[in-house]
Amino acid sequence: MTEHPNAALVRKGYDAFTRGDMDTLRGLMSSDCTHHVPGDNPLSGDYKGQDSILDMYRRLFEETDGTFSVAMSHILVDGRGHAVSVHRYTAERNGKRIEQNGCLIFRIVGDKFTDIDECQEDMEKESEFWA
Repeated sequence: MTEHPNAALVRKGYDAFTRGDMDTLRGLMSSDCTHHVPGDNPLSGDYKGQDSILDMYRRLFEETDGTFSVAMSHILVDGRGHAVSVHRYTAERNGKRIEQNGCLIFRIVGDKFTDIDECQEDMEKESEFWA
């Protein structure tokens, strides 16, 4: 069975992210793509545009001294331009450690991410970690 193109696109994005390949990630996003980070912490907010999103990804790695790690477990697609990825992520920061599940909801037009919504398993735990 051949993987759906939107699932393959998401898989390519995760691979680039885990390798720190920001050039490939840039190529997967529309110029006006927005990544929405929920919660009430220093990283929460809407990041609009490739530069803003990539800067936020850079901060994830910087704030955790390179310990931020994500392992994708599932990709679900609807065939209408949406994909949902489920992953487990870990990081260490200022003597704290986080390990929990999350997901990203992608809106895809053509072969580009146009919108990325982020969800976490435990919002309070997330905010405490980044505080």
